[in-house]
Amino acid sequence: MTYNYNDEELQNLSWFQDFLNNNTSTGMLKIRAYSASEAVPVEGLNVIVSTLIDDNEVIFYEGYTDESGTIDRIVLPAPKISDNNLVSPLKTVYNIKALYPRENMNKEYSINMFEDVCVVQNINVVPDMSFNNEVM
Repeated sequence: MTYNYNDEELQNLSWFQDFLNNNTSTGMLKIRAYSASEAVPVEGLNVIVSTLIDDNEVIFYEGYTDESGTIDRIVLPAPKISDNNLVSPLKTVYNIKALYPRENMNKEYSINMFEDVCVVQNINVVPDMSFNNEVM
């Protein structure tokens, strides 16, 4: 089942409360979308950030890149660093879906989120070079 982070129903589910209890801090995510070897920012890239909790997908963010090709400061739950032994740091894994129908693009990324860390995910949009060969 898929839930949105803002769903009231989600806040009452025990598995989600367990997730929040294990992720009492936050980290940040920044998206940078570009083409032409980072020369051209890509506006309007649809970005969905989610994680899987007990076989349930929870969407924490959905939005579009701005004219500079970025989405700044997506705040995501993360485990407290003081709970870590630093040999194997605690992290929360998030999935990023990048959708750009204009270029027929659908990419997926996986990131690790830690307390007080800003993760930057670069997304390279390659133009769709397929041509329609229909005879007119």
